Amino acid sequence: MKTVKVVAAVICDSFAEKKQIFATAKGYGEFKGQWEFPGGKVEAGETPQQALIREIQEELETKINVGELIDTIEYDYPTFHLSMDCFWCEVVEGELKLLEAKAAKWLTKDTLYDVQWLPADVALIEKIEGQMND
Repeated sequence: MKTVKVVAAVICDSFAEKKQIFATAKGYGEFKGQWEFPGGKVEAGETPQQALIREIQEELETKINVGELIDTIEYDYPTFHLSMDCFWCEVVEGELKLLEAKAAKWLTKDTLYDVQWLPADVALIEKIEGQMND
């Protein structure tokens, strides 16, 4: 089975606070309408952090700081294996503009489960919940 290496930005209000996280709904494809963290594929020669900075600039027209790795999620979809490095991130410049996603929300610890997450992201939510503040 083919492995797809991706990165995901768990954008929070600030590294110190972590009271809200930013999630987006897919605007296309098989999982259209389901929720995920913005990011994308790591290109040849890029570190995961460089890929994340590039992807967020392309998808949201925003500059971010990449913080610590939360987890690497390994998930088998029917046609490929996903390996996803997930990092805490915060906005340093710009406003989050939806250039690819269909919708977005800032979620708190109490509203994390109010959206339908993509299957691979479900495992990440528990870890994030444990690191968020009320």
